[in-house]
Amino acid sequence: MADRFRITLAQLNATVGDIEGNAQKVLDAWHQARAAGADLLALPEMFITGYNPQDLILKPVFHQAAIARIRRLATQCTDGPAIALGGPTLDGVRLHNGYYILQGGKVKAEVLKHHLPNFNVFDEERTFEPGDVAGPYVVNGLRIGSPVCEDAWYEDVAETLAETGAEILLVPNGSPYFREKLEIRQNVMVSRVVETGLPAIYLNLVGGQDDQVFDGGSFALNPGGGLALQMPVMEEAVQHVDLARGPDGWRIEQGPLAHVPDALEQDYHAMVLALRDYMRKTGFEKVLLGLSGGIDSAIVATIAADSLGPDKVRCVMLPSEYTSDHSLEDAKAVAQALGCRYDFVPITEGRQAITNTLAPLFEGTQPDLTEENIQSRLRGLLLMALSNKFGEMLLTTGNKSEVAVGYATIYGDMAGGYNPIKDVYKTRVFELCRWRNAHHRGWMMAPEGEVIPDRIITKPPSAELRPDQKDADSLPPYDVLDRILELLVDHDASVADCVGEGFDRETVEKIEHLLYISEYKRFQSAPGARLSRKAFWLDRRYPIVNRWRDRQ
Repeated sequence: MADRFRITLAQLNATVGDIEGNAQKVLDAWHQARAAGADLLALPEMFITGYNPQDLILKPVFHQAAIARIRRLATQCTDGPAIALGGPTLDGVRLHNGYYILQGGKVKAEVLKHHLPNFNVFDEERTFEPGDVAGPYVVNGLRIGSPVCEDAWYEDVAETLAETGAEILLVPNGSPYFREKLEIRQNVMVSRVVETGLPAIYLNLVGGQDDQVFDGGSFALNPGGGLALQMPVMEEAVQHVDLARGPDGWRIEQGPLAHVPDALEQDYHAMVLALRDYMRKTGFEKVLLGLSGGIDSAIVATIAADSLGPDKVRCVMLPSEYTSDHSLEDAKAVAQALGCRYDFVPITEGRQAITNTLAPLFEGTQPDLTEENIQSRLRGLLLMALSNKFGEMLLTTGNKSEVAVGYATIYGDMAGGYNPIKDVYKTRVFELCRWRNAHHRGWMMAPEGEVIPDRIITKPPSAELRPDQKDADSLPPYDVLDRILELLVDHDASVADCVGEGFDRETVEKIEHLLYISEYKRFQSAPGARLSRKAFWLDRRYPIVNRWRDRQ
């Protein structure tokens, strides 16, 4: 029996529904594995279909096509390494989340996921049946146990595999990003290697899918928890991993340890990757956005330019009589620093036409929020017209603080196809702007340096929909607002909890009320990159009609 074994880990970016494209990625990686003399090529969970396919996987013609393509891959890859590949499996009429082992022109083994996650963004109990826990499979004499993603978060599956003869654990995953997720995964896997005494390889998917970002960051641990391999985060990578058998069993030979960036950089990279993949996977090539001279649109323009390249980004200033001179200057400065196209489209004439049209109906009333929102909705109309005419997807620019309390105009500045900063509180927007001005990475496509003028970061935020308007006129300071929102949204805290932290009860109750009454807006809002455990959409599902208020 051989004392060495090589696994090629393919941390790749699958596209949901692109069965043939995903299969081609498998073939390309298999050729690399064969050239490297690997015994096994390993790919992540549900790779052939892309993850998360949600209810698409329930369509019989789809999951049958995926299964057929996996079986054809087996016949295409007969004279080289075995393949471990995630995809749907059928047991009679029972549909499972499975992991296929292909060798010698056929399906040698199928591993069925046992623990189905049904929380946060996951609804696998809706789409799959749990499989029974089985023993290891054998590839070239090595007994391998593969707990599929969630199965590795519980003791029972790994322990059963160890008890039935597994010599290593190879864990395929489709694990989406949120802050500090990599550290959590590593802690869980350290528990598994300590409990079983087996080396473990954690292989994760990478790439954006709707609001979710799969961050890669695959790694390997030896018994005792020593880190033998760390693959990069947010990037595709193929890595050959060597195992050797000694007196104490199999061990993973030391491999490269990629740098793991801090949380701020990971957030920024996740937003860039998410937008880039959202565009590529939906077929759009260019974007446009309203560039107001404020901080939110500035960071969105920068993310877009870093994602797609400045030549693929159109920035449009749509001033009214309330737009300040410094906003005009700052917006143009951002576009010029990034190298993006800059268009100037005043809305005064159009706004006056709408005002005149509505004058007979509004006679006898006083100007109020209605007239302010007309400006925002007119901007949305003009931006959507440009989007339709030139095939450029419109980006929205509302941060999480605004999205939470409804400080955005539905059918106005909320109009668009994607919102890169939807899960970023305002105070973190400031941090991200300062970070991006000071740092540049190879995966960024926009110029380095100060692309967001300091005045944009330091001036008081304003929607500029009426004379001398400031956000602080309607909302508490953003450091106060964001902490209250973190408590109410991210931690499901009560009003009393917020008051106990020192916040004024009346302010907290106002924020809670705004949060609940804005649900209908979020229900209709564009998707955006998920960066936290409580992003608006699948993580936090509240009824639109809701009279509950915490007044205990």
